Amino acid sequence: MKKINVFLVFLISFIYMEILYKIFIYKILINSGTLNMLIFILALSLFLGVLTILSNNKKANKIIYFILLFILTVWFCAEYVCKDYFDFYISLSTFGVADQLVDFASKTLIEIIKHGPGIIMFFIPFILSIIFNKRISFNTETRNKILLFIAALIFFGTYLLSLNIGKNKSYSPYSLYYQVNDVSLNMETFGVLNTLFIDIKRSIIGFEDKIIITPDGTIDVVPPKEEEIVYQYNNLNIDFDSLKESESNKTVKDMHDYFSNNPGTLQNEYTGIFKDKNLILFMAESFNDVAVNEKLTPTLYKLVNSGFVFDNFYTPTIYSTIGGEFQELTGLYAESTKILAKFRTGNISFPQGVGNVFKNLNYNVYAYHNNYASFQDRNKYLKSMGFDYFLARGNGLEKRMNMNEWPESDVEMIKVTTDDYINDENFMVFYASVSGHSSYTWASNAQARKHREEYNAAGFNYSEPPASYLAAQMELDRALELLIQKLDEKGILDKTVIALVGDHYPYELTIDQVNEISSYKKDAVVTVNKSNFILWNSEMDTVHVSKVGSQIDVIPTIYNAFGINYDSRLFIGNDILSTTPGLAMFGNRSWVSDKGTYFSASRKFVPLNEEDNDEEYVKNMNQMVNNKITMSKLIIENNYYSKVLN
Repeated sequence: MKKINVFLVFLISFIYMEILYKIFIYKILINSGTLNMLIFILALSLFLGVLTILSNNKKANKIIYFILLFILTVWFCAEYVCKDYFDFYISLSTFGVADQLVDFASKTLIEIIKHGPGIIMFFIPFILSIIFNKRISFNTETRNKILLFIAALIFFGTYLLSLNIGKNKSYSPYSLYYQVNDVSLNMETFGVLNTLFIDIKRSIIGFEDKIIITPDGTIDVVPPKEEEIVYQYNNLNIDFDSLKESESNKTVKDMHDYFSNNPGTLQNEYTGIFKDKNLILFMAESFNDVAVNEKLTPTLYKLVNSGFVFDNFYTPTIYSTIGGEFQELTGLYAESTKILAKFRTGNISFPQGVGNVFKNLNYNVYAYHNNYASFQDRNKYLKSMGFDYFLARGNGLEKRMNMNEWPESDVEMIKVTTDDYINDENFMVFYASVSGHSSYTWASNAQARKHREEYNAAGFNYSEPPASYLAAQMELDRALELLIQKLDEKGILDKTVIALVGDHYPYELTIDQVNEISSYKKDAVVTVNKSNFILWNSEMDTVHVSKVGSQIDVIPTIYNAFGINYDSRLFIGNDILSTTPGLAMFGNRSWVSDKGTYFSASRKFVPLNEEDNDEEYVKNMNQMVNNKITMSKLIIENNYYSKVLN
């Protein structure tokens, strides 16, 4: 048999693995970036072909070949497992939150085993290379090296030229390569290897997203006509002009321009509706609208369907729990794991952080979590948000409740913590719950087992994963029931507001399993993240809010409802109760507005009404989304609040 050139082995192997990844993760073969991907793979294969024949020692070249193929195969497998289970992509910056994988090492190992058949399929080129290694040609002739190198340069140049096809379209390959930094879109468009190359390139030479200010003044905020203005803006008196004059950093100057051009959000009829009341705010693990069931979770059902009822609310799943909690507490978009790593240090200033704000109003402020205090540095970043008192496992909560089960009990957490604050004149409490956490099997989830008999008695017949998920969420429901009972017995239920939002959807469930318990069919990009935002007080009338909202809108909405003096321009999210148009942004820059849904990977806009199918609107919205995401990143990178609010 004639030997096959090593570069062709690379080429066939990479095309095979890219196709396999697309089938496993996206269930597709071809998209807008397929041509760019193939040309890049050809250039990369030629370049790696040169690397593997640089030495005149064919044995050494063979070792280099196997090392390169092994490393890249492992990278494909890691991307596959991480995206399929944790629902985020690996990038070089992902190692900033790698402890999430380490802390759940046993679960990560289980997932690797569960994904074993797929991993084996990725390793088929490597295995075949070992078996037929004598059939691979490592031609070390100088002429061959030169020809491969020239061909690699030609095809890399061709790849760069191919990016110009449709370059002016939103999220075109050109814009993703030169203008936008988004690992999710890069993976969906370019594939695994091209995204890795872009990630390495940007890590070495840096990258800045472009800021275009104009669209935000026209479509992000739509001020009413002058004669219709009744309410004031929720803004502070910040002299951005003086700040610009004294600032030497161009990026920070651009930020001052951006925020000064944003009018902010108007106060409204609900401004101050909760003034001087207590606040208990939850970040509920894996809470989603599929967990709300009148029979199984009656308290959640009551809270979701009374008080403020947000009919179009989303909890975008971005970097798991840390991403969801970051968005809820900061009102910013979780742009990257690099940004989350900076946030986790506790060194970022948040004068408008929820703990700081209520503390400045003479509230006693508390935070609790029924798992490890140091997990993902919660003990550090909560302090930067103003929570000087934080109790969890490792700093005292384990002395009050049983923490020798997984996941731990939300009911027990409520039972042993309410006495800390229930006698205070005014209090603000943050609970990070854990009872709804995966895994979703009867054997592995203590809270699911606890409520299994109740679940069975309700007469449902779902498969085990969604059934055990629902049973685990019953623990959160009973915790809320107990909390309401304790507040009522103390006579302060009417003086207390309960707010709750999830960190992400239960991503351990497949989309088919989610739909098994959903009242409507969800897609795997947008509506899988559709959820509920509870904002409830026992004395208020029910108010339905149809506007789109997401986690980043939670704090601005609460501040307005409590009549708090804050600057709405400095949040990326908005008060959902204001006149500002609604928006929810997702991990791959898809979005939902009050006019429809945009799917970034396919660059398709699905309007609610055909008359809203406006290309200019979509183009401006995409730029606005990019601006918001970029500003979220820059606020953390430049510790921006310390420059304008301190």
